[in-house]
Amino acid sequence: MTDKSIKWLSQQKALTPDKPFFMYFAPGATHAPHHVPKEWADKYKGKFDQGYDKLREETFARQKKLGVIPADCQLTASNKEVPSWDEMPAAFRPVLSREMEVYAGFLEYTDHHVGRIVDALEKLQILDDTLIYCIVGDNGASAEGSINGCFNEMSYFNGLQAMETPEYLTERLDQLGGPESYNHYAVGWALAMNTPFQWTKQVASHWGGTRNGTVVHWPNGIKAKNEIRSQFTHVIDVAPTVLEVAGLPQPESVNGIQQEAIEGVSMRYSFDEAKAAEQHKTQYFEIFCNRSIYHDGWTAVTRHRTPWGSTTAKMPAFDDDVWELYSDKDWSQAKNLASEMPGKLRDLQRLWLIEAARYKVLPLDDRLIEKMNPDTAGRPVLIKGKTQLLFGGMGRLSENCVLSIKNKSHSVTAEILVPEKGAEGVIISQGANIGGWSLYANKGKLKYCYNWGGFRHFFVESADVLPTGQHQVRMEFAYAGDGLGKGGKATLFVDGKQVGQGDIGATLAIVFSADDGCDVGEDSGAPVSPDYGPVGNAFTGEVKGVQLSIADDPKNSEHLVNPEDAIRAAMGRQ
Repeated sequence: MTDKSIKWLSQQKALTPDKPFFMYFAPGATHAPHHVPKEWADKYKGKFDQGYDKLREETFARQKKLGVIPADCQLTASNKEVPSWDEMPAAFRPVLSREMEVYAGFLEYTDHHVGRIVDALEKLQILDDTLIYCIVGDNGASAEGSINGCFNEMSYFNGLQAMETPEYLTERLDQLGGPESYNHYAVGWALAMNTPFQWTKQVASHWGGTRNGTVVHWPNGIKAKNEIRSQFTHVIDVAPTVLEVAGLPQPESVNGIQQEAIEGVSMRYSFDEAKAAEQHKTQYFEIFCNRSIYHDGWTAVTRHRTPWGSTTAKMPAFDDDVWELYSDKDWSQAKNLASEMPGKLRDLQRLWLIEAARYKVLPLDDRLIEKMNPDTAGRPVLIKGKTQLLFGGMGRLSENCVLSIKNKSHSVTAEILVPEKGAEGVIISQGANIGGWSLYANKGKLKYCYNWGGFRHFFVESADVLPTGQHQVRMEFAYAGDGLGKGGKATLFVDGKQVGQGDIGATLAIVFSADDGCDVGEDSGAPVSPDYGPVGNAFTGEVKGVQLSIADDPKNSEHLVNPEDAIRAAMGRQ
């Protein structure tokens, strides 16, 4: 990404040197998974062996020394829901330390490449005229790694984090941060990274769940140098600032689509005036029904759900949520004043409701699994109906672009041309080494692999090799039901004749991967099956097309694709 960005900048300035540029550089850091070359993580070996509790204290002291928090700021109390470092098994602590070493290496690696872009701007002699925003973080450090951290972050979203045991993680210690992993650190590290605040990402009630450090750099546009600003600003203020600095009006229409008003407030007023009156006075927050309101320095907050808690746990009634109140002098939200100032708290609660109604937050709905699943949420999806036809060469299709076959009986039917040298390689795949499925040829035989979150692989294989010529191959999956993530039986067919069958012990309920997609004719990302590698796995013949078909009722066989028509009819028109 950095190489491409620098090339683009150089070309733009070579061709149109007087034209301003806009770049949005989003490397994914420091969002999980934390992937980084091993040598960068190794630079931090032993740096976190003191544990996350001690790191929190060290960070707090360093923040005060640097002046990035007020001198009278208080460190909030430790979270009692998280085991202390000393309570974690001693044999497991090297894994926990490595999680943080990988994260630190990832952060420095990101900083290094941002620095390369800054160096390029300097070489092009436009650095001093360029407004740079640098915001690196994860909405407040993330707790989605749960108590132990995880080798595969998707286990969190599929309700499988109980599989991420200390023993499982210890066996994979040396793979953390590498291509085999999709790793995340333990929640204790998240709390340390959010020093001096309470809580973590997803807990939008508290600053620990929302606050990120930001650097603004514009030498020829900002007179002040190396100063800190304390006016409240929000990420929605970035766009208005850029527009004001560039002298551009907020667009009323884009590509013929009428635009809603931008809700943010430009930060330009604060650049040269450290004590300028705050202009962004009110801001609501809400994530997973954790909610808060900021107004003139005061905050009223309530936490409804804990990120590392069970996704299926019964939630309390909203009226039972306990609200807290923090004053405009309490920078870290350390002293709850709710019982001392009930009137002030009621005023802010009322303001939250007003803002929530204004910005369409209401009605509150704390169902998590149901809302993530479009079938139960009633959410519109890109692919409608019960079938989808894909063609050879289509790839990198995100899960929202592909018919959802999770938690239901389904079929995958492909029309293929097997060459004289025999069949080998991927016919169609979806997901990655952290979870997904693949229909492919292995040593000439038709094979199906279901990758259950990287924890286990289920295979079904044909008895004989695929013959030369054009054939229809099909995998039928009979879902066991009832409920999410259950197993089933996979049956393989070639030209309508059953050639293999086997049990699939369990399936992934919610998501295969956050970024690996669906490919026809290859597996272009991390490989779903261990039978092939990440490159050179393309089908040796031709994949003319693939049909996905589903049935909501596992006992309903209407989704079965007739081997004599459907695909053949479609292919005949090509």
